[in-house]
Amino acid sequence: MYQNMLLPRMIEEKMLVLLRQGKISKWFSGIGQEAIAVGVTMAMDSEEYILPMHRNLGVFTTRQIPLYRLFAQWQGKASGFTKGRDRSFHFGTQGYKIVGMISHLGPQLGVADGIALASKLKSKNHVTAVFTGEGGTSEGDFHEALNVASVWQLPVLFCIENNGYGLSTPTNEQYNCESLADRGLGYGMESHIIDGNNIVEVFSKISGITESIRQNPRPVLVEFKTFRMRGHEEASGTKYVPKELLEAWEAKDPISNFESFLMQEGILDEAEKDEIVSNISDEINANLAKAFSEDAIVPDETDELKGVFKPFDFKEVNSNPNSKELRFIDAISEGLKQSMEHHDDLVIMGQDIAEYGGVFKITEGFVEQFGKDRVRNTPICESAIIETAMGLSIAGMKSVVEMQFADFVSSGFNPIVNYLAKSHYRWGQNADVVIRMPCGGGVGAGPFHSQTNEAWFTKTPGLKVVYPAFPFDAKGLLSTALNDPNPVLFFEHKGLYRSIRQEVPTDYYTLPFGKASILKSGNDMTIISYGASVHWALETLEIHPNISADLIDLRTLQPLDISSIFDSVKKTGKAIIFHEDSLFGGIASDISAMIMENCFEYLDAPVKRVASMETPIPFASQLEQQYLPRQRFEEALVALHNY
Repeated sequence: MYQNMLLPRMIEEKMLVLLRQGKISKWFSGIGQEAIAVGVTMAMDSEEYILPMHRNLGVFTTRQIPLYRLFAQWQGKASGFTKGRDRSFHFGTQGYKIVGMISHLGPQLGVADGIALASKLKSKNHVTAVFTGEGGTSEGDFHEALNVASVWQLPVLFCIENNGYGLSTPTNEQYNCESLADRGLGYGMESHIIDGNNIVEVFSKISGITESIRQNPRPVLVEFKTFRMRGHEEASGTKYVPKELLEAWEAKDPISNFESFLMQEGILDEAEKDEIVSNISDEINANLAKAFSEDAIVPDETDELKGVFKPFDFKEVNSNPNSKELRFIDAISEGLKQSMEHHDDLVIMGQDIAEYGGVFKITEGFVEQFGKDRVRNTPICESAIIETAMGLSIAGMKSVVEMQFADFVSSGFNPIVNYLAKSHYRWGQNADVVIRMPCGGGVGAGPFHSQTNEAWFTKTPGLKVVYPAFPFDAKGLLSTALNDPNPVLFFEHKGLYRSIRQEVPTDYYTLPFGKASILKSGNDMTIISYGASVHWALETLEIHPNISADLIDLRTLQPLDISSIFDSVKKTGKAIIFHEDSLFGGIASDISAMIMENCFEYLDAPVKRVASMETPIPFASQLEQQYLPRQRFEEALVALHNY
């Protein structure tokens, strides 16, 4: 215990020197809090995941991560854990069962839920420990994660390091209850308060709690009372802390007090102490020299682009001759069901999706076939459920999350764009998650149930975006999405659910991403579209048989079939891009720019974009029809043809 606490303390003292020398860029100190990280880690089994914060160096060192790799991480060297792509403790490592935090703090709490859920589903009897500070408990993710863990009785040890300040804001401005452990009562959750500066108390009490959780899986909330002796990060300083408070906590230093105890008990003497200090110092210096001697990273554009996604070896499964006519909604349901049969580790999560079958009845009957372990009703907490899906992926499982409506994804936006999208690029951990997005207008559902918000995600590197227009494509692309180990946003237009029918193969099959469908061939112009707009374009072309056009259904927006677009535009010399999303900032703008940059010399007219009005989507049918671009598309099509 003594050596495990002394090692991170001495590393930190060295890092503070290096920080002043400009050899590392930033430092978040955990001096004074070592007993918590070390005690919890020593109480955990080596195969159990720990999700630490940026003051938990003791987690990493107690798990015996090679020091030179930690030092290389902080210097942005290749042998660090993020290849220079992130700093500090913003990384994870499957080899040591550690999942690092992101700067948004809260999402890791829900990720711990997902790892614990996987442990429970696999009957591993493992505990997952996750850290947060008292400031982080103010975030909605804290509430959502604890609520989900309690409802599902997940074996999570929620560790709050209450160190007195969130940056400079004292606890009496962070929450208005006597102790954060009191919140456990509201979740029906066991809770404890532990002296976070007493290594013996931390280790002994957490050892008992973790063993109890392994025997009786459930979440437990623990508040560790401690203090942060340095600034939030070193540049912040501690001028806002009263001198007498610093002196009081300095007297409670976990290392010096434990050292005195060991000497009083005759367990440690000065000679042994000096030898321990000398050995640790030598270890630190040797590993620092190794990290310093490593060459700086040489930027490689190809390597950087490859790092965004986990490689996916797409395997085409061809459809057999047997088919039946299915509605768009039935094709999605059938594709999802066959993928559940294809992947026995696939879990579906969403509001009302179990016995009720979802608001659109896509998962009706799934509980009877697959059981409630794999078809899970969730509380109304989009953020925590997306984070849970990420945790399942870390634990080697697949998941699909149903947004009841695509509009509601805004409540889970942060974990999608900051966690799922960036994890593989940062430290090689993929997010094997599909998020189903019922979207679109034309059904009189108003501003909060009708958006087609794909552009929120097409600009975020690390996400794949799929948007089919036909039942055949919907089923095959959904199968591929669930095979792909990367995060996929799968958009399903509600207006197509029960209005579009097509012959669809009865068996399981896949379709490739990044391959558009050429629905019509012509020479006058190129029409580029996706989703419901494809059908509006087809209807418009029927009215104007004199217009000969290539009609491209993109099917996937990330990856985008750029070559099919360019080939067609070079042939026809005119292009019109048509989508339901509002115009400014929509994907049509990027496609238009790409055409202008790469096909300018082939163009016989300006590239035309047609989209919905620059307003929220309204409820009243006459206002909604004005908002949607169907009529404006016909006018633009004729004008471009006559140009």
